[in-house]
Amino acid sequence: MAVTGRRKGPLEETVSVIKSGGGKAVMVEGDVSASKDAERMVKETTKVFGRLNILVNNAGVNYKSGGTVETDEDGWDVVMNINVKGIYLVSRFAVPKMENTGGSIINMASIFGIVGYPKAVAYCASKGAVVNLTRSMALDLAERKIRVNCICPGVVDTPMAREWMEKHGGYETVAKEVSAQHPLGRLGEPEDIAYACLYLASDEASWVTGAILPVDGGFTAK
Repeated sequence: MAVTGRRKGPLEETVSVIKSGGGKAVMVEGDVSASKDAERMVKETTKVFGRLNILVNNAGVNYKSGGTVETDEDGWDVVMNINVKGIYLVSRFAVPKMENTGGSIINMASIFGIVGYPKAVAYCASKGAVVNLTRSMALDLAERKIRVNCICPGVVDTPMAREWMEKHGGYETVAKEVSAQHPLGRLGEPEDIAYACLYLASDEASWVTGAILPVDGGFTAK
């Protein structure tokens, strides 16, 4: 497995966890929104492993994503470049290495790509784009035997979500409020999303493409 991203510390930690469990992993630093970095990520991955079967496009930010008037152009561009352009770029370079291998691409969107949320116009726009980008990619790549699907997580207890909650009233208070908005009564855990990725990457999902899968504790069902 190749683990990619901009921050060396988390990459090293993830690679260490994988290796301690008996897996093989390498880290490739880079920015998915930069074409040269995206191309290098794919090249270094295939150099180590010889081929590419599964791509999980998981990079995402909610940088300065406020309301319609409050969101400045720079904030809009940062969110769209990483959340949408990053998926396009990495996939563009990965597809030729996946062709006819029965490959699987999994794009990470959000429940806020399905429903709206106030004061988050750039984030909601970017995740809505990921949802429909997934459908288009699935149609484009079906003849190449590459499946493309999308996961739409609810609010998952990650560092990025905790930072957002801290800024909007404190983690303990906001986590309780947000948990109550999910019918199953809790925040998601990273493992909840990881298991969905495992399914979509597996042969058990060999007839699944173009799917938009909410993993959200029932949030969008209500």
